[in-house]
Amino acid sequence: MQLIAWSIPAFIAFMLLEAWLARRRGLRLYRLPVAISDLSCGITSQLFNLATFGATLAIYVWVYQARLFEMDARSAWVWLFAMLGVDLLYYFWHRASHEVNVLWAAHIVHHHSEDYNLAVALRQAFLTGFTSLPFFLPLALLGVPPLVYAAAKALNTLYQFWIHTELVGHLGPVERVLNTPSHHRVHHAINPHYLDRNYAGILITWDRIFGTFEPERERPVYGTTKPLRSLNPLWANFHYFGEIAGLVAAAPRWRDRLYALFAHPGWRPGAASTSLDHDLGPDALRLRASQRYDAPARRGLGLYITAQTILAVPATMLLLIYGPSLSAPQVLAGVGLVSASAVVWAGLFERRRWAWPVELLRVAASVLLLWSIAG
Repeated sequence: MQLIAWSIPAFIAFMLLEAWLARRRGLRLYRLPVAISDLSCGITSQLFNLATFGATLAIYVWVYQARLFEMDARSAWVWLFAMLGVDLLYYFWHRASHEVNVLWAAHIVHHHSEDYNLAVALRQAFLTGFTSLPFFLPLALLGVPPLVYAAAKALNTLYQFWIHTELVGHLGPVERVLNTPSHHRVHHAINPHYLDRNYAGILITWDRIFGTFEPERERPVYGTTKPLRSLNPLWANFHYFGEIAGLVAAAPRWRDRLYALFAHPGWRPGAASTSLDHDLGPDALRLRASQRYDAPARRGLGLYITAQTILAVPATMLLLIYGPSLSAPQVLAGVGLVSASAVVWAGLFERRRWAWPVELLRVAASVLLLWSIAG
């Protein structure tokens, strides 16, 4: 987690560079409300991980006590094994997260954005740390030391940041082995023949081996087959669980109600197939590309929320790094207030009636918290 936290300034710098380069090329890759929504999901996800990282690592350490082999963390071969192991198991978790309803409910957050830029890389979900953990526990049994595992997993995540861009085209022979922006654009697309493809983390080799590889041929249209149409990170993280609950309630048989949790997201009771692309013909794709959800704001409001984001990003970084040295009430207050910021920004952009009263309360509470820490 520390590695990710210390990388935050680099994330922001590369996002600004990408926006500048895109503008020079006459491209509009960023829309302020959508980009801040992506950052909001990243902020709330990291703060949730701050509260739960110890628990997930403790589970890994507990399984590690029953390891079958001893591995020396000083060995380069152990690090290579850990990196390859994490990447392979990431592939299986990622694929399952697109093919199993309850796992998709946790992962869907990363795919909501109808833009494709480096900010989307930061659009992460609350619960994927828990849904991915069982897939990585075989590494604990094999004897990969916990710190080596944590570092390998962080490096795998960091690699995937740069592949979320439209500015990098095809990269030639390197695309035979590595996951690249072209391959990952396919993964984020809703074009029918792009769905459920290219699950790789670092090595696209896994997709080639297991039959899920698809090259980029036509221009991708991004998002989810059913658009979210919201900037709210809480709604993004939990709305699909509600859809599963509705599916369970509507299923006529108990067998279908149970199966709804583990079925493919395209499954419906009595349906002939599990296809998600039945409404995504060429005309529908063109419409989706031209009618992306947005909540344009007046200049003053945009500047205010941008200023609040500039404060919230380093606050998140400091909480991630120094949280262990603060008292539990201070950490909880900090996490709650910064997370509330992310939710309020969405409310302000979308002109929700509750947004300004909550924002005034949040600002007052933030001042009180800073005063208590300084004292």
